[in-house]
Amino acid sequence: MSTAVTEPALALELRHISSGYAGTTVLRNIDLSVPAGSVTALVGPNGAGKSTLLKTVSGLIRPNAGSVRLGGVDVSMLAAHERAGLGLCHVPEGRGVFRSLTVRENLRLQAAPGNEAEASDRCIAAFPILGQRLDQTAGTLSGGQQQMLAMCRAYARSPRLVLVDEASLGLAPIIVDEIFTFLETIVTRGSSLLIVDQFVTRALDIASTAYLLDRGEIAFAGTSAELREGDVFQRYLGDR
Repeated sequence: MSTAVTEPALALELRHISSGYAGTTVLRNIDLSVPAGSVTALVGPNGAGKSTLLKTVSGLIRPNAGSVRLGGVDVSMLAAHERAGLGLCHVPEGRGVFRSLTVRENLRLQAAPGNEAEASDRCIAAFPILGQRLDQTAGTLSGGQQQMLAMCRAYARSPRLVLVDEASLGLAPIIVDEIFTFLETIVTRGSSLLIVDQFVTRALDIASTAYLLDRGEIAFAGTSAELREGDVFQRYLGDR
């Protein structure tokens, strides 16, 4: 008697995606998937289109062709806030916080209505320093503390899929360690993760699958171990 092989559930599936800005195509014919409950690393040289891909997934950019599916649902035509409502969380590059609001107010805005206290408690447990800064204006925090606050949106609503773009950029090594520990914790709590980061080896350490993007096209797709051990890693990324 034959036994059917069950394909893993996918948190994200991109099929034949082409995307870009103002008539300029950046991504061409992209196929990419993130298995549910896992970490996928998206790596590549500067200018390869990594941030464009994340923005296309989150709905900040509408694809010119192809489809975006979240948990099996086609969201290609949905706006960014509608995708967020389906459990997508995008933490973009640049420490996106409300600088004129306090830490407490930022945490409340990140949480689902009626769940503000619990979400804040979870974030403070992950980053205790924020608990000491609740009444401080976010714009006066250090760069590392602002990044911690921005990362808390990945905790606040228990998202199904988290997109993280360059979370460690410009941070001290000890803060980078905290950020990557936090990212691993996100997955243990049930979220899936698609990560872009300058510390490529750190991203691959926590990822099970990986894609290498070059000039808007997928140059490699496979396991993170295969990428690190293959010639393609040195060719495109060197000692990163």
